[in-house]
Amino acid sequence: MDAKHSELLRFTTAGSVDDGKSTLIGRLLFDSKSIFEDQLEAVRETSERRGEEGVNLALLTDGLKSEREQGITIDVAYRYFATPKRKFIIADTPGHIQYTRNMVTGASTANVALILIDARKGVLEQTRRHAFIASLLQIPHLVVCVNKMDLVDYSKERYEEIKEEFEKFSYKLDVKDVHFIPISALKGDNVVERSKNTTWYDGTTLLYYLENVHIGSDHNFIDARFPVQYVVRPNTDDFHDYRGYAGRVAGGVFKPGDKVMLLPSGFFSKIKQIDTFDGPIQEAYPPMSVTLLLEDDLDLSRGDMIVRENNQPEVGQDLEVMICWFNDRPMQQRGKYTLMHTTQDVRCVIKDIRYKLDINTLHRDQEDKNIEMNDICRVALRTTKPLFYDAYRKNRITGSIILIDEATNETVGAGMII
Repeated sequence: MDAKHSELLRFTTAGSVDDGKSTLIGRLLFDSKSIFEDQLEAVRETSERRGEEGVNLALLTDGLKSEREQGITIDVAYRYFATPKRKFIIADTPGHIQYTRNMVTGASTANVALILIDARKGVLEQTRRHAFIASLLQIPHLVVCVNKMDLVDYSKERYEEIKEEFEKFSYKLDVKDVHFIPISALKGDNVVERSKNTTWYDGTTLLYYLENVHIGSDHNFIDARFPVQYVVRPNTDDFHDYRGYAGRVAGGVFKPGDKVMLLPSGFFSKIKQIDTFDGPIQEAYPPMSVTLLLEDDLDLSRGDMIVRENNQPEVGQDLEVMICWFNDRPMQQRGKYTLMHTTQDVRCVIKDIRYKLDINTLHRDQEDKNIEMNDICRVALRTTKPLFYDAYRKNRITGSIILIDEATNETVGAGMII
């Protein structure tokens, strides 16, 4: 399989401060030969200048100057690497509570979340918070990396203890697939190479897991959803009859000859052909970007959706949404915002703040309606025109929204439709 067509896996890393996220990513890049000599040389020099022994692999990912100076991760850093089996995009997200919004941003498209636990400290409040956010964002696969095993003498008992403690907590969450790996990011145990120090562990290395975890069914291939992004009308002599609808498949499989229904009009048509940059294809599925041509000349525009008659999304103006607030100005009850959903932009009003969620205890506070930056809450909102949506747990694309402040054009919140 060549690199152009190999599957892409997105994963996010989360964990509390100093438990080695950046070191782990550095180790993955270093041991899988995914960094350049000059990058390594620059890191080696910085490590020496700081009087550190060996090469500080964490410096490979802490890209911002302020991050390197403080020795912490502040913003989401995206790193790209590839092995012969797969391509990877890593979102290295910060561990501090004041960067919850950065974590939500980095994790929103991930297939896998790596949650790091320091073997000496065990499951912390932040571990629970990150696991909860991963389940809220419906990340399909969770890998718990019990790190710094070298500092607990590679103790099997300690590893089992942490595993049991995390499992007990994860039963409360909506997480389907949890995997545990004992590692040392610093020494490289079980990251890319199997460790001789953990002979009692018979599972895979982290890289093997990332290369082989089945992500084909992470997308929704059942509910056909095609939000129209752009109407293609070339208007040249060769193409004067051409009218295509370009967009990205958000769910299901589309094939030429399929009978489809158009929303909001409710009209029916059939797919005549499916075009891509490389020519026509026989089927389109998520997350492909394609142009659909229909047999009938019907009026469709940006924000409309192509679906199947017997499998339609919800259509409505009243939504219940879990929102992570991004802005330093608090959310306004009765406040008006621009709402972006698939390819639609509408205006909306926050009708009611149902409760604020304490992400450490999972307690729902119905009294405190003051929603500030990094808070997560459930709200009822009403839009100025109907949206075509699914519950987020059914479809992460048609179930997510973004709120924008109309005055400043800032993104103030991201939400999951319940």
